[in-house]
Amino acid sequence: MKLSATDLCLSVDGVDHLKNVTATFLPGRLHTVIGRTMAGKTTLLRVLAGLQGVDSGSLTREGADFLKTPVWRRDTAMVYQQFINYPHLNVFDNVAFPLRRAGLSRGEIQRRVRQSLASVGLAGFERRKPSQLSGGQQQRVAVARAVARGTGILLLDEPLANLDYKLREQLRDEFKTLFSDQGDTVVIYTTTEPAEAMMLGDVVLVMHEGQILQTGTPQEVFERPATTTVASIINDPPMNIFAGRIEGGQVTVAGFQATHVSAHLADLSDGAYQFGLRATDVSLASAGVEGEVTFVEISGSETFVHVAVGDTPFVVQIEGIHDIALGDLVKLRLRPDRLFAFDQKGTLVRPPSSDLISHDLASVEGR
Repeated sequence: MKLSATDLCLSVDGVDHLKNVTATFLPGRLHTVIGRTMAGKTTLLRVLAGLQGVDSGSLTREGADFLKTPVWRRDTAMVYQQFINYPHLNVFDNVAFPLRRAGLSRGEIQRRVRQSLASVGLAGFERRKPSQLSGGQQQRVAVARAVARGTGILLLDEPLANLDYKLREQLRDEFKTLFSDQGDTVVIYTTTEPAEAMMLGDVVLVMHEGQILQTGTPQEVFERPATTTVASIINDPPMNIFAGRIEGGQVTVAGFQATHVSAHLADLSDGAYQFGLRATDVSLASAGVEGEVTFVEISGSETFVHVAVGDTPFVVQIEGIHDIALGDLVKLRLRPDRLFAFDQKGTLVRPPSSDLISHDLASVEGR
């Protein structure tokens, strides 16, 4: 049964934690809510679970007022960022605990526990205590306990955030399979990681400062970010956003020399715009506008070079490890066919061709 939120508002000490949040969560689909820290993601899950009230708005499940439904009747399971297991119980009993509380038969408990442990790759671990498990295995126990309950709503609050990168990547692949097989369950998964949101989600909700800024499929949100804020949140590193102008068939951006307007921008009116460009579409070159290196970050087999062109910061993502030092003067080249055009208020007016950026989305999902 679908879960519908309409204009949910919650303010604490004058700070908006939720602001007119409206969303529909459908059964059988995995919804990823992506946003930076303090975006309101955990607050939203707590409201859906009945652990937090709201100032105004409505929450319904198939027409029934869910806000007035007691927590114990909401048919909801929640997995937290910091995994929670009972240290004195073994793995089997940890997963079985809510099933016994629900009064299920011994045979049914056995079946559900073994099935859920197998689904998270923990078959054979039934007699171990949590202290005998790795962090990733303990998180899987928490997930298995939630899955075993067979609830109508499954909430996961950044369940991989406290794990190392490689383990997070492994579990993300496993979760994609696990959560795509939840039948009529509404699954909502929060994250700060764009790649995680893109890979896991059937539906992506972009959240910022208590508001949902955009909802759509991963492809829709990635190819057509509604605002500059969405474009920054949904890209890692955040999309480069900078001022520019279109004038007489030419475009000037961030001090770069005027060039012919790319075909996808050709019919836009002359005037001032904000432009966006992903870090992979800016490159170091022998000719281009000059800037100063302000920071260099090496991440695995990639290097992120932060460059200041006057007052405008750019991030360049390049393959491999490069000998670039702070203070170096480098030249940048932009790809005009990859420019996103936003108006002065930050609303998208023209994205690049979908054909060009579909490959980018595949690359993000594969990271």
